[in-house]
Amino acid sequence: MNFSEITGDLFIGTTPSTSDYDTLRELGVRIVINMRLTYGPRPDPHDPPLLLLWLRTIDSPFFPIPIAKLTIGARAALEMIRLGGKVYVHCAGGRHRGVAMGSCVLIAQGYDPESAMKLIAERRLIADPYAYYIRPRILRFAREWNME
Repeated sequence: MNFSEITGDLFIGTTPSTSDYDTLRELGVRIVINMRLTYGPRPDPHDPPLLLLWLRTIDSPFFPIPIAKLTIGARAALEMIRLGGKVYVHCAGGRHRGVAMGSCVLIAQGYDPESAMKLIAERRLIADPYAYYIRPRILRFAREWNME
């Protein structure tokens, strides 16, 4: 598992295996948000298990990440942070979809979109929130989130 700590509450990385859940639990993570299309989360055998939220998305400019899924993830993350837990967001490589979701979590916490994307790009060198089909989704999420 390859991941980066973005803030004290948010981690972004690659897909964790069941054996990686121990590491996440030690970090204080209580929810794992999976942004992969076909590779669902592996059940957590621990008691209590980590909350596993699967928001099936594809990494393609032809199929934009649905704003509704970004909103569901951001709300779940905010609630877990409010309860004292931390959030781990992932896609296959921790470069696009997980980064989009992580940016939306930061925006939901009060970051402006540009600051959120910049922070993630600085803390996770492989992250590309500025990809031509990712950045517009982040900006649209921010507009819609701030209208609520």
